[in-house]
Amino acid sequence: MTDDPAAAVDAAARLPRYFQIKIALTERIAEAAPGTSLPPERQLAAELRTSRTTLRKALAELTAEGVLRSTQGSGNYVAPPRLVHVRQLTSLTHDLGAEGLTLTSRLLSADRLRADADLAIHLDVPSGRRVHRLTRLRIVNDEPMAIETAHLPGRLPGLAERVVANGSLYATLREDYGIEIGTVEDSVETALATPTEANLLQIPSGAPLLMVRRQARDAAGDVVEWTKSAYRGDRFRFVSRSS
Repeated sequence: MTDDPAAAVDAAARLPRYFQIKIALTERIAEAAPGTSLPPERQLAAELRTSRTTLRKALAELTAEGVLRSTQGSGNYVAPPRLVHVRQLTSLTHDLGAEGLTLTSRLLSADRLRADADLAIHLDVPSGRRVHRLTRLRIVNDEPMAIETAHLPGRLPGLAERVVANGSLYATLREDYGIEIGTVEDSVETALATPTEANLLQIPSGAPLLMVRRQARDAAGDVVEWTKSAYRGDRFRFVSRSS
């Protein structure tokens, strides 16, 4: 890295024009409170001395990254900071509750199904074994944030009703069934929201998602959960910690 101001200015000038505008917008946004409205595009383009086409490319990237929120017919707003979910032995309920946020859930479906070959591998059960499936919409401060589909083996009578009453799957397993999570293995990848996911999460179809797959085991090493979750990519970041 150089300490020469002239060299730094020259390096910045070689950046693509839209990226220069993106940097300027990022600096402006850093000084604004969440929910602050940016000036109209015409005014903003004039202030930054750029075309509206270039400006829109920069705005689109900042929106995809979760820095801005774009509302059709209303404008662009500074987005709130991303929520942090520590992917360890904790649940979303625990992590967000620790941040003072209100997490609620809406049960979308609850049933039992016969495990196909793939699900049987993840749950370590024979193919065809009946397992529980719960799909919930996770809502933070009245804003939909994630869709979680949990698969669980074993006899768990009244599971759906108890999870709804308790609000937390892990707390329900521990308090109602005596099942304590011992170890977890998570995998995270990116995906684009399907129309169904977009409708539930109130985001545009094709918006970025973080897809998290978790296999949890109890202290004896038996699989107790295989969950697939779709988190809004513009509102979440994950932190992994080891003790």
